[in-house]
Amino acid sequence: MSDKQWYVAQNGQSIGPMSRGDLVQKLESGAYSMNDHVFTEGMKGWVPASSMPEFSGAAPAIPPPPVGRGQGADVVDFEVFGHEMQFVEVELDPGESVVAEAGGMMYMGNGIQMQTIFGDGANQQGGFMDKLVGAGKRMLTGESLFMTVFTHHGQGKARIAFASPYPGKIIPLDLSRHGGKIVCQKDAFLCAAKGVSIGIAFQKKIGVGLFGGEGFIMQKLEGDGMVFVHAGGTIVERDLGPGEVLRVDTGCIVALDQNITYDVEMVGGVKSAIFGGEGFFFAKLTGPGKVWLQSLPFSRLAGRIWQAAPQAGGKNKGEGSVLGQLGGIGGFFDGG
Repeated sequence: MSDKQWYVAQNGQSIGPMSRGDLVQKLESGAYSMNDHVFTEGMKGWVPASSMPEFSGAAPAIPPPPVGRGQGADVVDFEVFGHEMQFVEVELDPGESVVAEAGGMMYMGNGIQMQTIFGDGANQQGGFMDKLVGAGKRMLTGESLFMTVFTHHGQGKARIAFASPYPGKIIPLDLSRHGGKIVCQKDAFLCAAKGVSIGIAFQKKIGVGLFGGEGFIMQKLEGDGMVFVHAGGTIVERDLGPGEVLRVDTGCIVALDQNITYDVEMVGGVKSAIFGGEGFFFAKLTGPGKVWLQSLPFSRLAGRIWQAAPQAGGKNKGEGSVLGQLGGIGGFFDGG
């Protein structure tokens, strides 16, 4: 086993190869978590490092995570499958629950029951007004009034999976490691352990609200549990130092640490703004904190598809064939 090369999965990315000794050192230093999934030759799939005897005792002493809203979220195990079209499989113990957007469920095991609720389920012990407020917040982000809670009522462990709605990556985020709060784009949330609050984050600066690409409102995920967000293309995680600035296309932002300052900045001169093809504004992100970026925003993908669609005036390129290059002749033979 000592000669094998190991890989670690973090935020949807595979890191490695590395030796067992290097991986143990990273685990002991806290660079990687025992909850991070690892893989090596001969294994059937990715598993948490804590389940491997090779790394027992490697975890550093970590204080208990802070509780986000006075009552901790359910603690769930998970595994992300796939590359470009990913899905996450969550393992539930009896009594544990996961909350998700409607339509995201892929499959679920025996003993799991689903229930439609107002809002995000964080205030289900409160009165009707608390639930109504939670549902109203979801309306402001463009989401449905309702969410679905999946609870394991059977014996032993059961698994449930949620799929990304378009090509890209799923990012697992432990809120207890990010100060109990993450701000993300409005359609990024996929699912979370029950107890996590899915609310709204108003942009305080009017310039950000008008020109920041995400409007005045973004999603705010609060608590101490696991959340899963999805994004298009390849995911880039950047750790900005104090005062460090990163300029980003507004549509490429997936999620922000709560310490990141978000502002907008106009592109160069008027000519660059009009003819540069990058829009009039950039997002200006200032550290310290982490940011998650996507290489292919869904809006960009949808825009290209719409441009190529017949109803938008797009034409069939013919995949480079002679008939395609001759335009109407190809359409005559294929009925286009």
